[in-house]
Amino acid sequence: MSNNPASAILIRGADVLTMTAGEKVTPRRADILIEAGRITGLGEDLTAPDGTQTVEAAGRVVMPGLVNAHLHSSEMFLRGRYQRMPLESWLCWSYPFLGSGPPDLEMLRLRSLLVAIESLRSGVTMISDDFFDPPTHDLERLGTVFRAYDEAGIRANVSSGLMNLPYLDTLAHAREVFPVEIQAQLDFPLTGAAEYAEYCSEVFRTLHGSGDGRLRYMLAPSGPQRCSIELMQACRDLARQWQVPYHTHVLETRSQAVTAEILFGGSIVRFMSEHGLLGPEVLMAHAVWVNDNDIEMMGEAGVSVSWNALANLKLGSGLAPVRRLLDAGVNLSLGTDGASSNDTMRLFDVIRVAGLVSTATCQGPDFGLTSDEVLKAATTGGAKAAMLEKTTGSLEVGKQADLVILDPSRGTAFTPLSDVASQLVYCENGSAVESVMIDGRFVIRDGCFTDLDEDAILAEIRDRMPAFLRQHRQVEAQNAFLVPLFNEVIRRCDAVPLPFERRLPT
Repeated sequence: MSNNPASAILIRGADVLTMTAGEKVTPRRADILIEAGRITGLGEDLTAPDGTQTVEAAGRVVMPGLVNAHLHSSEMFLRGRYQRMPLESWLCWSYPFLGSGPPDLEMLRLRSLLVAIESLRSGVTMISDDFFDPPTHDLERLGTVFRAYDEAGIRANVSSGLMNLPYLDTLAHAREVFPVEIQAQLDFPLTGAAEYAEYCSEVFRTLHGSGDGRLRYMLAPSGPQRCSIELMQACRDLARQWQVPYHTHVLETRSQAVTAEILFGGSIVRFMSEHGLLGPEVLMAHAVWVNDNDIEMMGEAGVSVSWNALANLKLGSGLAPVRRLLDAGVNLSLGTDGASSNDTMRLFDVIRVAGLVSTATCQGPDFGLTSDEVLKAATTGGAKAAMLEKTTGSLEVGKQADLVILDPSRGTAFTPLSDVASQLVYCENGSAVESVMIDGRFVIRDGCFTDLDEDAILAEIRDRMPAFLRQHRQVEAQNAFLVPLFNEVIRRCDAVPLPFERRLPT
């Protein structure tokens, strides 16, 4: 898809939320002039060059496109299947150990398109997809994801995530619980650091920067406990060389915090710091079970955190200490996580929950996040986490025109209208999204996709899903015997006291 607009565009008379740093999130009446995909003017009564397409936006709210800082497209066809399961047991079915094979290329394309369609319809213009496609890393398959996102017109960072340590060695008490014969079934051949670095170099050469620069590759070692030092440092070096995120999972569950006590002497974050694995390129997914010293190190290093509040709630993982993270200088972004742990790609769902649960602290509701802070996490914070803060996340002259036009008269979220920022956080669910622009090009205009045949794509998915789910039910049956074993691992971890214990954020 070419993202070069045929002519300049003037969005006239809108109520604009710029999300500019240091400014209160309050709409102001303004025009937005867009040329060659970039914002070249922002103010009242702008003069546009001849041939400019004018979009009358009186009564509309225009804001930067939302940024989903963490998702796994590989879960998209498994939404609604699992509940009341902790992460370590849920993995048995969402990322099955036995009997599963990757979907064919057309299903891979359709799955990626479904992620993009749902994201765009809810005002998300940028996603970070921690694409996981075991057992191998394949350029054709990764390229299929890139091409699907190009087809949809979305902006995306895409990884080829991996772990390269035996899984049962990455979780405290697992070797004690699992019988030897089952351990042998779960110890798979693993990718070495040099092999993976060579693969990533080829991805940077062939796929990185495609889609007129909208689509980038990022490094995504699964987590410090799951990857060798050599692999993590190789990923760090590539991330710094190419100026892309180093996207990794950190301390999502209490069991992982117990594992950190055993494997790392108490702190995965300190371990990362000691091995040169902290820096502004680092995007930590979750960070639920970080302690005070961790937070201090994270703030000093300038890392980003993707707070995936909905997924953390559904899996019972806990709530990240977001106020303390922000106060320490950590950049906060928001993510949906995958559709099997959250069931939605609508970031507005996460925005609302983030605003609500951030007040559930020992210090009381005034310790929670303000509407401004939540919206900034969903826009500028997400852009910074993606290392795209100079490209997207706010509406400023010189930045790419990634924006959303909302019609407050669609639905009831803004009736009566009291405060736009507050109602975007606590009332809006994406139903007011009228148009979506990326790189100065409308991908949704007046509620309709400009290029995608949405109905045909969804019809094909629905037609193919019965066969996919029949196969997946067989995979679930093959892996069901592992669930009680992981439940026992969790039980043993829960019995281990931690230096700090937190279920509510503080």
